Amino acid sequence: MNGAIVMIRKIIGLVVLLPVLLYSQYNRPGSTDAQFLKIGVSPRGTAMSDAYIAAVTGAEATYYNSAALPLMQGTDVVFNHTMWFAGIKHEFFAAAHNFGDLGAIGVSLTGLYTDEMKVRTPLQPEGTGETFYAGNYRFGLSYARHLTDRVTFGATMSYISMNLYTGFSARAFSIDIATLYTSNFRGFRFGMQIGNFGSNIQYVNESYPLPTNFTFGLGINAIDGESHKLWVSGAAVKPNEGQPVAQVGMEWNYQNMFFLRTGYRVNYSVARYAFGGGIQFGVGDYKMRADYSYSDYQMLGASHRFGLGLAF
Repeated sequence: MNGAIVMIRKIIGLVVLLPVLLYSQYNRPGSTDAQFLKIGVSPRGTAMSDAYIAAVTGAEATYYNSAALPLMQGTDVVFNHTMWFAGIKHEFFAAAHNFGDLGAIGVSLTGLYTDEMKVRTPLQPEGTGETFYAGNYRFGLSYARHLTDRVTFGATMSYISMNLYTGFSARAFSIDIATLYTSNFRGFRFGMQIGNFGSNIQYVNESYPLPTNFTFGLGINAIDGESHKLWVSGAAVKPNEGQPVAQVGMEWNYQNMFFLRTGYRVNYSVARYAFGGGIQFGVGDYKMRADYSYSDYQMLGASHRFGLGLAF
C-alpha cells in the first residue's frame, strides 16, 4: 500500500510539472491535416470530456490507449455513432480479443463522411447532374501486452485514407504508442500515449503533417464502495499545432449497471462541457452495454453520440 501511494505521489508531481513545461510552446493553428483524427469516438469518453486515457476499457482502447487492451477479459466489440455538425456523420467500430500471455489484439475503423452532394460550377450553380461523397477513414491494427504485473504497453498501426473528390485524395500511415500503469489502490491508473505519429498528408502540391499529440492522464475511484463508485480522472494533451489543453471528468457507477458522467474541457476555444450516461447488463455469458453523450460546442451547437458494446 505504501509503495502504491509513493508511486501515485510521483506521478501526480509529474502531471503538475509537465503542463508548466508544455505551456512554453508555440501555436501553429491550421498547420496539420486529417483533423477528423482529433474527434472523440466514445460516448463514455466524450461524456467525461475525453479525460479517458486512464479510464478506457474494452475495444475502445484501440483508439484512446491500446495499453488497456490486456486488462480486458475475452472479446469485446463496440459500435459508436456520432451526429456531427452540418449533417456530417462519424462512425467508429472496434473489436478486440485478449489471448492471455500472448497479448491482446484489436482492429478498428473510424469514418467521417458526408451525405451525397451535387457537383456545382460557376456556370452551373444548380448542379451539373453529377454527385459525389467526401469521406475520411482510418483503419487500425492494435497489439498490447503486459510488461509487468502493473505496467502494460501497446501500439496501433493505422492506414489513413482521405477522399474529397475524384482526383483529390490522400493517404498516410501512422502509429500510436501507449503505456498504462495500474494499481490496487482505489483502482488508480496512469496512462500516456503518443498519437498520430506518421507520414504527411499531401493534396496535389500541398503537404501537411498529421495532428500528432502527446497525452497523459490519471484516474482514481474517489468513492470506492460496494454499490457506489465515483471515478475521477484528468488528462492533458500537447498537440503539435498549438497550446496544451486539458480535460477533467467523473463517472458515477451504481452496482456496475447504471452510469452517469460529466466532464469539462480546459483551454479549449469552443468545446466546454459534456455529460451522458449508460447502462450495462448481462445475458448469460454476454455482457451488453449502451451509452450516450452530449457535448457542447457553444456557437457550433452540440454533438450527440450513441454507442453499443458487447463483451463475451
